[in-house]
Amino acid sequence: MKIARTERFNKAWKRLTKGEKSLARKAVTNLAADMRYTALRVKKIKGVNNIWEARISLNLRITFQIEKDVILLRNIGHHDETLSRP
Repeated sequence: MKIARTERFNKAWKRLTKGEKSLARKAVTNLAADMRYTALRVKKIKGVNNIWEARISLNLRITFQIEKDVILLRNIGHHDETLSRP
């Protein structure tokens, strides 16, 4: 699948550390190749229509939407902060 990014995602990306960005790149690559990649633990976010989350690490998450053949990355960052604003 193709990957697109929102402006909010781009701003959140800039706040990540170098190590977090490295982990996130790998997670996005795996997400684009296969959403069912086990380590990502992809699941829908409860209470919100059509927004999903993927796990980057124990504390980092990506939120995204699926629009036809595009994964739209919405937000990235630490667990609670990111999931409160998917």
